[in-house]
Amino acid sequence: MVPREAPESAQCLCPPLASPTAKDVLRRRQKRRSRQHQRFMARKALLQEQGLLSTAPEPGSSPSPTPSEAPPGAEAASRGRPRPRAESGSTPCSRKPAPKSVTWPLPSKFVAIDCEMVGTGPCGRVSELARCSVVSYHGDVLYDKYIRPEMPIVDYRTRWSGITQQHMHKAIPFQVAQKEILKLLKGKVVVGHALHNDFRALKYVHPRSQTRDTTYVPSLLSPPGLHSRARVSLKDLALHLLHKKIQVGQCGHSSVEDAMTAMELYRLVEVPWEQQEASSPQARPEDREPDSSTDVEQYMEDQYWPEDLAPGSRGGAGQAQDRKE
Repeated sequence: MVPREAPESAQCLCPPLASPTAKDVLRRRQKRRSRQHQRFMARKALLQEQGLLSTAPEPGSSPSPTPSEAPPGAEAASRGRPRPRAESGSTPCSRKPAPKSVTWPLPSKFVAIDCEMVGTGPCGRVSELARCSVVSYHGDVLYDKYIRPEMPIVDYRTRWSGITQQHMHKAIPFQVAQKEILKLLKGKVVVGHALHNDFRALKYVHPRSQTRDTTYVPSLLSPPGLHSRARVSLKDLALHLLHKKIQVGQCGHSSVEDAMTAMELYRLVEVPWEQQEASSPQARPEDREPDSSTDVEQYMEDQYWPEDLAPGSRGGAGQAQDRKE
């Protein structure tokens, strides 16, 4: 049986559903975005209250474009434009690297040394070690012993060395003293006056980067570009810079006193000296050639002999050659 077709009025009993217009779609999207924006703003306010997010920029201010979005030529224009300074209390975007501080060895790494020599060999012209003193950075005596030379003593040079025959009764052999002294000097910065004479007597070579010869103290105190006398005696430096008198009288020098004085002079110019060492390691003052005024041959000339000794007296030349500068 073939079903009958319903009349047109019966087929359209239900009104057709109206299709959403473009206005309705746009209105729905705006509502959805509005709800999302409200949730976003609520979360943003919460983060700002907790200090986890910086304050939003003022209305009307546009965020700076990223390098990829910046128009060509904007980067070149921004280079010539002065950058605004950061306000006090605000955190800068980038921190400048802190300047490197100048560091130098600790005080425990510094020692001062002074040696006294006597004359051996022909006419006492050979200088050999007879006493050695080592003091700490603070002037404490670390070592002070009399030493028996390897060769027989011809001239004690008592006027300068302070050594007498009685001192040799308690002296120790040179080989023993050398081991003890070098053990103290190992790994230390050695301070002294005319150190090449002391090292020669010890038959030892210390690294130049770890020596501080106080004969160069005047050059560190002089203004840049001003020529100063290359060598000044320890006695004169102590008098003019430390206002103390040393090496006074006819009893000879005290190696302990001279070592302490050398350390005091070093501490007087410690900061500029170590700054110079750190900034220009190639121009260390002790790396310069020894001054010719300290050569033994030059001290053999008559002008360096003591006035109260005749040129032909025995040992006079030997006494003069190791006279402390």
